[in-house]
Amino acid sequence: MTERSAIIERKTRETAVSCELYLDVRKNADVRTGLGFLDHMLTSLATHAGFGLTLSCEGDTFVDDHHTAEDCCLVVGQAIDRALGDRAGVVRFADAYVPMDEARARASVDLVTRPCAVVDLALVREKIGDVATENLTHGLETLITNARMTAHVDVLRGRNDHHKAEAAFKALARALRSAWTIVEDGGASTKGTL
Repeated sequence: MTERSAIIERKTRETAVSCELYLDVRKNADVRTGLGFLDHMLTSLATHAGFGLTLSCEGDTFVDDHHTAEDCCLVVGQAIDRALGDRAGVVRFADAYVPMDEARARASVDLVTRPCAVVDLALVREKIGDVATENLTHGLETLITNARMTAHVDVLRGRNDHHKAEAAFKALARALRSAWTIVEDGGASTKGTL
């Protein structure tokens, strides 16, 4: 099997993002976006999906957190897409439920190359740490569509927004870890291709 990895660089007037991603190499994630809570969520995603991730961003956080959250998630999504290649042999479909204290989240994924993101985090606070909650939802949607997959991520219950967000990122991670596993009869499609 060839190495499933990607290196992505993105530079705009708003951000400069550098990303290395290795789907099949488990190592400690090194995420430095300038936004502590985003670092925490992307580190959780990499850790629980079991992929190696090095990500750094210099963003215009003096404006707000939007461009940094969006572009970091965009680049991680693009790196996942590139690392998956033609997706031959992947399991393709997977779901995961993750509890975190009183919160519980569910994620269902299809690694088909038709992007569709349905995300409902049920967050009520305006911000968690230094990230607006609307940018957590938008970030997940951006990651999913740039990875060219279909994913539904729902928080089913919870009172603490930190727990709800973290359970959602971990549920997506666990579903991805299962979906991109290579198996002999993987990649089933009536069309003959993903």
